[in-house]
Amino acid sequence: MNQRSFQLLQTCKDNHKSQKQPLASRLAVKLVKPEAGFSLIEIIVVVLMIGVLAAILAPNWFRFLSQQRLNKANDAILAAIQEAQRQAKRQKRDYSVSFKVDDNNIPLVALYEGTTPTNWRKLGEDLEIESGKLQLSTNLTSKNTAGAAVSAISSTPQTITFDYMGTLPGANFGTAPSGSDETPGIKVVVSANNTKRCVILKTILGATLTKKDGDCS
Repeated sequence: MNQRSFQLLQTCKDNHKSQKQPLASRLAVKLVKPEAGFSLIEIIVVVLMIGVLAAILAPNWFRFLSQQRLNKANDAILAAIQEAQRQAKRQKRDYSVSFKVDDNNIPLVALYEGTTPTNWRKLGEDLEIESGKLQLSTNLTSKNTAGAAVSAISSTPQTITFDYMGTLPGANFGTAPSGSDETPGIKVVVSANNTKRCVILKTILGATLTKKDGDCS
């Protein structure tokens, strides 16, 4: 091999190396992993956004939970009254439902035959009602007798009694307000944060209806 040929061969090798180098560099760049994680500023921004959203949504969420608890408590009142009426018809004898609150101001209900309630249980046991969270009220002044105003129920039981036909013996549904011929009816009211739900009996047949807020006063 003469000197001329050797120089040409060396030039070809150098060119071949120079072509490989950019490719190797590109592969090396691709294989380098970007840095992972978040900066402190990004974390602070996310935390602040979560705090703002929580401050906006929390009151509405707690209000929703309170109303759900109120509705379920009212459903429990309705179910207790209707069950007392069913038992009176089934057993063909007087059957009563009574309401009161315990020393912790937690609503209680009892379904029973006879004159003395003994099987008291928490209203809507699955609701886990805490002390003072719900207030139980009624316009009952004595058995099956509605008074003029709704007031909080104390530890003294207030009672609704059905006879063997499922009707309300000796019922008094109150006095109709001026300008109206509709009596207020017997009301059992549950309330929380100025929101009210109630069950009302307006006929001797023991028909029930549910109302809310102003209609429960």
